[in-house]
Amino acid sequence: MTDLDLVAAALFGLALLHTFAAKAFERLARHSSKHSGLWHLLGEIEVVFGFWSFVLIAAMALMVGGGQAIAYAESRQYTEPLFVFTIMVVAASRPVLEGIQATVTAMARVLARATPVRTAVAEVWICLAVVPLVGSAITEPAAMTLAALMLAGRVFTPAMPEKWKYGALGVLFVNVSVGGTLTSFAAPPVLMVAARWNWDTAFMASQFGWKAAIAVLLNATVMTLVLRRHLGAAEAATGAEAVPASAHTSGHGSAPAPLPVPLPVPLPVPLPVTLIHFAFLSAVVAFAHHPVIFLGLFMLFLGFTQAYAKHQSPLLLKEALLVGFFLAGLVVLGGMQQWWLQPIVSSLAPSALFFGALGLTAITDNAALTYLGSLIEGISDPAKYMLVAGAVAGGGLTVIANAPNPAGVTLLKAGFQDQSIGALGLLLGAALPTAVAAAMFWL
Repeated sequence: MTDLDLVAAALFGLALLHTFAAKAFERLARHSSKHSGLWHLLGEIEVVFGFWSFVLIAAMALMVGGGQAIAYAESRQYTEPLFVFTIMVVAASRPVLEGIQATVTAMARVLARATPVRTAVAEVWICLAVVPLVGSAITEPAAMTLAALMLAGRVFTPAMPEKWKYGALGVLFVNVSVGGTLTSFAAPPVLMVAARWNWDTAFMASQFGWKAAIAVLLNATVMTLVLRRHLGAAEAATGAEAVPASAHTSGHGSAPAPLPVPLPVPLPVPLPVTLIHFAFLSAVVAFAHHPVIFLGLFMLFLGFTQAYAKHQSPLLLKEALLVGFFLAGLVVLGGMQQWWLQPIVSSLAPSALFFGALGLTAITDNAALTYLGSLIEGISDPAKYMLVAGAVAGGGLTVIANAPNPAGVTLLKAGFQDQSIGALGLLLGAALPTAVAAAMFWL
């Protein structure tokens, strides 16, 4: 342990405290006109770890020299931040999103006909249950992006009580974290150990997948039942806003109020364009571990969207860049925490390791935890299982617990008070679904 290790640990702790204080910075920005821009910047959760990673590099430069600081930053592996950025933009493109939404709507109608539930309720259940499980095929970041975009206008609205928004967010984060364990390549914490421990998709499905599926279905069903009454209120509010133009008149025979300017109706997306977008999505997933390839595909994707701009909506570039910045900062800061994390992981017995990983995931990325575990020589098979099970079960507790979580925060925070998500609210919202997932993996 060196002085630099202590400084890095202290800065990591400050970054964690900053994530819990982000909502307070947003409130300060709303009530302070002099430095509102600065407070708003510090209130962006996506900026937190990127900001403190620059502080770490500056401190490193002062303590050991600029050359070593730059060498450390360049030695980090940034494949995951680059992949999450790329998959967010591609998955959120209009042709992909409309294709997924059409599929979800069709499934919801079938479900509504077969069960005594409304279509809107069925859609929310599918977004909380089916889409996270599909993440095992399309990767967790893609599943998070699609589910968040579809839930934004259904659950995260002013008509929904704030506590149930946090409940739905917690269920979404936990379900995405465990829903990717049906395969060996979709969940970042599994990916870190799969090759080293020879865990293939058949092993994951038999040891983790069916337990994860039960937990996901239980969490989604309970949360949807809780949200059902409020979804009806949201539908009524939406209907109340859709007042016919002829009704916009004042009393005493006054003239009609001016009508709003109609928005242009977007052109329908041709099937070939949709198929090409899905081909790009599939190719990016297939080459998820080869940044040179998937970034090259991304460049081609950008060119294609420009060539057929009339069938596109604005790409999710800003939001995806913020998420990538967050994850890159976590890579830089997290790389200096091995000196205290690995001894904890290696010293625990299998049962203690399960609960230790569950707790440590709340303060560090679960993929970092399993990676440290993979470095332990002679680790037993039960310990391997308990480490990964605890890491994925705790992946919804905080925004940093699982790599796709920052994407969900970025896409859904506008639906919360002060347009920010409180770390304590997320922790409480994820507590019960985390307990369900932990119980299934423990059994």
